[in-house]
Amino acid sequence: MKKVFQHIISLSMAFLVMLSTMSFTVDKHFCGNDLVDKAVFSKAKTCGMQMSADAEDHCCTNEKVEVEGQDELKISFDSLDFQQQLFLTTFSYSYLNLFESLPKQIIPFKDYTPPLLVSDIQLEDQVFLI
Repeated sequence: MKKVFQHIISLSMAFLVMLSTMSFTVDKHFCGNDLVDKAVFSKAKTCGMQMSADAEDHCCTNEKVEVEGQDELKISFDSLDFQQQLFLTTFSYSYLNLFESLPKQIIPFKDYTPPLLVSDIQLEDQVFLI
């Protein structure tokens, strides 16, 4: 169970690193004030009206939002101010103390096998518990 939990945590951390460093573009096409199409990683479909740069009365606009990923993955603990450092240390300390381990049970006869059953004595003696 502990190994499975470790694998789940490691996979989720890998996905978190991948998603935090990935950058993407969201392209939106508006016709007036109405959103016609929105696309991620590709161009948005237009409403069919021609957009010309010299016309002053065109109602269609394109909006492009670029979300930049993180370039550096290492954040130093010294760059945090005192309140943030205090919060992180108290949170981690209190979170780790939530989990208490179970007392280890000692089974003295764990390594001993039971004797081989040559014959069932209860059936031979016809003794049954009622």
